[in-house]
Amino acid sequence: MLKGLGGLGDMAKLMKQAQEMQGKMAEMQESLNSILVTGESGAGLVKATATAKGELTALEIDPSIFNPDEKEVVEDLILAAIKDAQAKAQDRSQQEMAKLTEGLNLPPGMQMPGM
Repeated sequence: MLKGLGGLGDMAKLMKQAQEMQGKMAEMQESLNSILVTGESGAGLVKATATAKGELTALEIDPSIFNPDEKEVVEDLILAAIKDAQAKAQDRSQQEMAKLTEGLNLPPGMQMPGM
């Protein structure tokens, strides 16, 4: 009598999975705010800490590099440390997304919304 509703049952199952994925995505996005990565340059003379979302949270500079004659070098080291932290944040974010989407059989390279 209800044989034609098989497709609707599958659709309901897909909708439930989509809602669960949305909830997991929200949790993952929130967790990215608490995961910290540290980038560095100058063999650790400058360290930049960021969340896995890429928000810079701290900058640590060894006082030995404060020489007025080397202002450009210090600026370059700071930029390099920040860029390193941002790259590590992006890598970590992608790792967390891979954990979340594992087993979903998504096409290679497909990005989830919000990433």
